Amino acid sequence: MAGIRQDRAPLGPPYGALRLGLRTAPAAWVLRRLPTPRRNPFALGYLAALAATTAFSRLADPALVHRLQELSSTDGHNLLHHPLRALLLSGFWVAGPVWMPYLWAFALTVAPLERRAGPARAAGVFAAGHVLATLLSQAVVITAVRTGRLDPAAMDSLDIGVSYGVLASLGALALLLRPVGRLAALGGAVLLIAEQIVTDRDLVTGVGHPAALLVGAGCGWWLGRRPRGPGPEPRRSRAAGAPGRRTPFGRAQAR
Repeated sequence: MAGIRQDRAPLGPPYGALRLGLRTAPAAWVLRRLPTPRRNPFALGYLAALAATTAFSRLADPALVHRLQELSSTDGHNLLHHPLRALLLSGFWVAGPVWMPYLWAFALTVAPLERRAGPARAAGVFAAGHVLATLLSQAVVITAVRTGRLDPAAMDSLDIGVSYGVLASLGALALLLRPVGRLAALGGAVLLIAEQIVTDRDLVTGVGHPAALLVGAGCGWWLGRRPRGPGPEPRRSRAAGAPGRRTPFGRAQAR
């Protein structure tokens, strides 16, 4: 009929259904938690560095790799003579030839902490756990050697890896979760550490792993008590007298 226009819905692209599917609640929940360079620069950058050193350790001359790891080790002798070098470089090697477990470790601990606290604070928690747990565990070893309770060869035992930083990140993350998630995360970490102490009975990790978890929990408690910045102003409705033009409203980023 003349004078009457029939509106048609615009045809979407051929992947419109896929885009709609990605907006559903379960898919959106997963996508918001996947590490990306924008949300997780620290976690992904550190994983890339670990992948590089792991590939080097598998492809390079074994004698050269062993020498570099000895120079990077946070054993008692290195900490007494070259503490800064040992503390810095020891965290860029993985304890073993396999890199993939650290991908999952970072994805479940460091990346979620970074999304909540930001890259700088996540890096600070990781570094605090790595440094403080290393110093405490090696101080126990040095004291035991000097009092004759431990063989002097323990001062030269290779000590590299990122487990202290990962456990510290887990401890901090747990304190930022809801009570149920907090209990689950801390309970799992305690069981993991207890199993390692019973089966391995290594003095360094037996002291360092619980210390790293406690350092991380302390950092998480401090992060949880920090006041949040002012949130975005609430959007006024048209009925309440708001201007006719709607102002774009951005969602606040979780800290």
